Amino acid sequence: MAFPTAVNSQITDAVTQTNVQVLSESPAMAMGSLYQSMASAMGLAMQNSVSQQQHSNTLAQAITTQCIETLIGK
Repeated sequence: MAFPTAVNSQITDAVTQTNVQVLSESPAMAMGSLYQSMASAMGLAMQNSVSQQQHSNTLAQAITTQCIETLIGK
């Protein structure tokens, strides 16, 4: 503590240690949040990719069916 105050020195030391702990844990918390956001974004990207592939396969099957019907003459 820099100078004497009316507050008990144990209280100011506890507050100071808590502040130091919060500041030291901040980068790890930020990285954890970033990793969770990236994992969520990658999961959504994979889901969108699978959905797009399913729709493309459905469209390809419909086009193939239409072409075969045209060739057969129905």
